[in-house]
Amino acid sequence: MTQILLLISFAFGPNPLQFSKQSTAKAEFVTCGTLLKLFNTDLRLRLHSHDVKYGSGSGQQSVTAVEVSDDYNSHWLVRPANGDSCKRGAPIKCNSNIRLQHVATKKNLHSHYFTSPLSGNQEVSCYGDEDGEGDSGDNWTVVCNNDYWRRDTPVKMRHVDTASYLAGSGRTFGRPISGQGEVVGVSSQYGAYTDWQAKEGLFVHPSDLLPHQHAIHTEL
Repeated sequence: MTQILLLISFAFGPNPLQFSKQSTAKAEFVTCGTLLKLFNTDLRLRLHSHDVKYGSGSGQQSVTAVEVSDDYNSHWLVRPANGDSCKRGAPIKCNSNIRLQHVATKKNLHSHYFTSPLSGNQEVSCYGDEDGEGDSGDNWTVVCNNDYWRRDTPVKMRHVDTASYLAGSGRTFGRPISGQGEVVGVSSQYGAYTDWQAKEGLFVHPSDLLPHQHAIHTEL
């Protein structure tokens, strides 16, 4: 219970929104301020990080993928891209830029021209100061074919600075993170393991109706 309260407090501040199971089920879209887990639909693993640094490459906080669904270290907060802003609860438009902040460590999903440790692809890490502020290497484009990022549809994440796509490599680490999957950047969106779907989390509802919707019952 303590962890759940900490998650809500971190994501939404001292006066969090109240959510019911019914309202969460009706949220069609991933929105600004949403706290979620990202599920690789091919590997069946969730995007994950922890306070363990790479022993090579950048030496920054490592990013992996795990099978378990209830790990606290797999929660990510959807934030505006570095230098941008967004209204909390506003649906994320396809092909717009965001940041994904790791809830437990407050660092942002990041990439750069370092080599990943297992497969030799592009390294993906977590980066930022204690307030969660990093640089342009934290920005990712949500690549999808709808108007907005839908919860029920896989998307691809393209790194803004390097144009690489977030992917699993299919390889697994040994100690000290034994069994966790390597997460990398790859050059093509059509490469293996590049599809990610929103899974468990707290989904902030839009405050206004989208053009095609007659009503959204938030019941907050």
